[in-house]
Amino acid sequence: MSPLFTRTGDDGTTHLLGEGRVAKSHPRIETLGALDEASAALGLARSMSKANEIGNILVQVQRDLYALMAEVAATPENVTRFRTLNSARVDWLEAQTEAVSKLIPPPKEFILPGETPGAAALSLARTVVRRAERRLAGLLETGEVENKVLLQYLNRLSSLCFALELLENQQAGKATTLAKTPQATPAKPPQGD
Repeated sequence: MSPLFTRTGDDGTTHLLGEGRVAKSHPRIETLGALDEASAALGLARSMSKANEIGNILVQVQRDLYALMAEVAATPENVTRFRTLNSARVDWLEAQTEAVSKLIPPPKEFILPGETPGAAALSLARTVVRRAERRLAGLLETGEVENKVLLQYLNRLSSLCFALELLENQQAGKATTLAKTPQATPAKPPQGD
C-alpha cells in the first residue's frame, strides 16, 4: 500500500490522537480542517510576501498552528500530552502585532484587500483564521476542547494577519484602498460667455 494513503477513511470516519474514530463531518474534524486551511493560507502568504520579516513570523505561526491542531485532535485522555501552546505564545503574537503597528499608519476606515499578491494572501489567511476561530469557539462551548488559550491565539493571529497585510502594502509602496467610495468633489458649473 502507498505511504500516501491508507484507505481507512473510506468509510467516512477518521482517527483522533488516541483511541477511536469519529465521522469526518464531526465538529472537531471541521475545526481541524479549518486550522489546516489556515496554515495553508499562511503558507501561501509567506510564499508571496516580499518582506523577509513577514516570512519569518509566518513560519513560527505555522509551527504554532501545528501544535494547536495536535491538541484539538487529541482525545481527552491524551490531551495533556499534546498541550504545548500556552499564553506565552499569545503574548508573542501581541508583541509581533504591536511591533508591526509601529511601522504602519492604521487605517481609519475599512479597507479592500488586493493591493499586492502578498497582502491579498494575508487578507485571505486572516479570514480563514477567523473561520477556524469560530469553529474552535464551538468546540469550547460544547466542552470538546477546554484550553481557552487556543481561542485567544487564533483571535490575536487574525489581528497580526491584518497588520502584516498593511505592512506588505507599505513595503511595496502601495496605498491601501478604502472600502467606502470617496465623496466626489462636485463639478463646477460651466462658465457662460
